[in-house]
Amino acid sequence: MLPVLVGLLAPALAACGSEEGGSADGEPIVVGTTDHFAVSKGAPAPFDPAAAYDVAAWSVMRNTFQTLLRLPRTGTSPEMDAASKCGFTDAQNEQYRCTVRKGLTFSNGNELDAKDVAFSLQRLQRINHKGGPAVLFSNLDRVEARGKREVVFHLKNPDATFPYKLTTPAAAIVDSQTYPADSLVRGSELTGSGPYALDRINAKSAVLTKNPHYNGDLEMHNNKIELRFFDTSRSMERALKADKIDVMGRTISPDRVNQLENARDKGIELVEQPGQEIRYLAFDTDDDTAGKKAVRQAMAQLVDRKEITRDAYDRSAEALYSLVPAGLTAHRNSFFSKYGEPSKEKAERILSGAGIHKPVELTLSYTTDHYGDATAKEFATLKKQLNDSGLFKVETKGVEWSKFRPAATSGKYQVWGYGWYPDFPDADNFIAPFFEKDNFLGSPYTNRKIRDKIVPQTRRQTERTSTTEAFGRAQDIVAEDVPVLPLWQGKQYLAAGDDITGVEWALSSSSVLQLWELGRGEEG
Repeated sequence: MLPVLVGLLAPALAACGSEEGGSADGEPIVVGTTDHFAVSKGAPAPFDPAAAYDVAAWSVMRNTFQTLLRLPRTGTSPEMDAASKCGFTDAQNEQYRCTVRKGLTFSNGNELDAKDVAFSLQRLQRINHKGGPAVLFSNLDRVEARGKREVVFHLKNPDATFPYKLTTPAAAIVDSQTYPADSLVRGSELTGSGPYALDRINAKSAVLTKNPHYNGDLEMHNNKIELRFFDTSRSMERALKADKIDVMGRTISPDRVNQLENARDKGIELVEQPGQEIRYLAFDTDDDTAGKKAVRQAMAQLVDRKEITRDAYDRSAEALYSLVPAGLTAHRNSFFSKYGEPSKEKAERILSGAGIHKPVELTLSYTTDHYGDATAKEFATLKKQLNDSGLFKVETKGVEWSKFRPAATSGKYQVWGYGWYPDFPDADNFIAPFFEKDNFLGSPYTNRKIRDKIVPQTRRQTERTSTTEAFGRAQDIVAEDVPVLPLWQGKQYLAAGDDITGVEWALSSSSVLQLWELGRGEEG
């Protein structure tokens, strides 16, 4: 889910004042974002852990809910959050047990104990919201609370990645006295036990205030955060330069990157870092046209990723030839190995060999307001590449996110563009959610080797580097069948005024937004 900014040097954005400056005077630290939250038929509960499964919602939820485990400030190994102790109790990695910390309280004053943890996971599975995060816990057989402190998870099959899944907002602990057991909470309200409480939200902003009932280990450097919503990256940049916001978050468009690089002498710092965000095309493999493997393979043979990253993203992204991004141990350039450089001649042979009439007519759908300003340019580039070959007759269709996501997960599109931010830093999270039975795409594509062999095999391996070969085979299968077509891997950017401290910690190595790290120091 959110952009990765790991390993940044502290001096890069640290002010010469104290990090303890914060917003003790009641003035919030204002963080700009192009994210928006709208309650709709397709998204009736944007902050309900049983339904929310997108980067925008999770950025709020990670700061307002607790999970048993969390990812660390740096690094990848889970550490304790609402639990005081967790671990597998058997050699097969099929039973996982946690002890809930004493003295935890929800923002409404209710006590948090083991029954709330069990209730939260049971509720997630019971509701099983379409396109929601329940897919992360499809391997959970049952969860039980033993007294007030002990929670035991019984898994259907071994899963060494289970502790990582407990760090995600899918495992956010909700109040069993407040949340309905069988249905979603309607609207934008939430009750958590994290460092912040959601004070208010409207079409323009959301205010997070320090949760007076929070009893965790996180050190707070501010008392209040305001997330201010912008329609464009350009308007967000203007607000930063006019001191109307303190931090410019996602999404900073490629053309704004150059502008911000030139604003360093005006009290603004821009940080660039490699990221694990990926962008790809998804296919309805039951569709009469997109369901033909040769059509998908021909598209894979024609798409010029380097042109997309150059012309649509001004090199703020890098060409990606696998679902598993570069930087993870198991990454393999399977699409490049199979298709090489773009070639009209090879694509025509693929279509002719399958007896497919040309030009192939397709509609490519994308969201206009979720992934940033450059998405429309990306799809215009894709359309031109495919149509210029003479092998395709492609139309593109832009749809606002509130309508786009439910339509995509309901199989309304032939081909559509999606993005993916990691739930946790492991190749499993770039393979399993796409190809398990109840995958988050709602895709009808099935590959038994990936689903029944590779994923279960790799989840038995506690030493994750030993999964490289198996995940490599999975990436080769995806390149052959093309149920999805990876396009690019993003670089990540964050801009802030030079009086804001802690920005080097505000986003973790696994895309966790850590708003509590932000403070306000004195200008040096």
